[in-house]
Amino acid sequence: MEFSSLEYTVTEGRAEVVLDRPEVLNAFDSAMIDELNDALESAHDDDEVYVILLTGAGRGFCSGADVSSMGGERDRTDSTVRLFKVQNVVRKLLHGEKPVVGAINGPALGAGCDFALACDLRVIGTEAYLREQFVNIGLVPGDGGAWLLPRLVGEAKAKELVMTGRDVGPEEAVDLGLAVEAVPTDEVLDRGRELANTLRDKPAVAMRETKALFDSTATYDDYAQAAIEGQRAARDDPEHTEAVSALREGRDPDFDRPY
Repeated sequence: MEFSSLEYTVTEGRAEVVLDRPEVLNAFDSAMIDELNDALESAHDDDEVYVILLTGAGRGFCSGADVSSMGGERDRTDSTVRLFKVQNVVRKLLHGEKPVVGAINGPALGAGCDFALACDLRVIGTEAYLREQFVNIGLVPGDGGAWLLPRLVGEAKAKELVMTGRDVGPEEAVDLGLAVEAVPTDEVLDRGRELANTLRDKPAVAMRETKALFDSTATYDDYAQAAIEGQRAARDDPEHTEAVSALREGRDPDFDRPY
């Protein structure tokens, strides 16, 4: 697929989505949001994709919305439609069936922070930071921050981060569980790929059904029923049979993959 505001490639079962407006730290405009929704939909629909990696070009991950388009009459008129599209990016990262790894190579601000938080796992660079900066510019975290953060770090810490709009550096991100690890900036992409490949190489149906079970709004009975259905789908998949055989025989599993 060809895009103007991002790069999209599929390599060995891994779809890589690179936000590509480095001159503004990958701040998004309407065109980028449309393309990002399209790229994520394509990745989730592609049978040859098993994992998605999201990162940014240059020094930034994503600095949120391009502020040059804020404040005018058109901005106020179009804001609801644009916000819905931005929320759809979070939906596709969070609820799309395939696992998503965020390689946070630089600042992740505002909606860019929410895009990072909506990934399943994150690797963060030592020069990167997360910031829920909405209150700093007189806005609310309409993209998901006040919904995502309480589920990740608890309500009290989430309120602190959202209401102060302060930076969360790499060490704190790891301590809070918002990142798997912090690595030098020039290693973020490679480490993100390694982590993505770890998820990619697991039995695919089991991975997708496992991701679907993470629903903090579900009751235990809801979870139990979903687990029964997910276990049935995973157990009936040929990759389960191969994984068990490989375990018994002391070898690596050999899944029938196109890569």
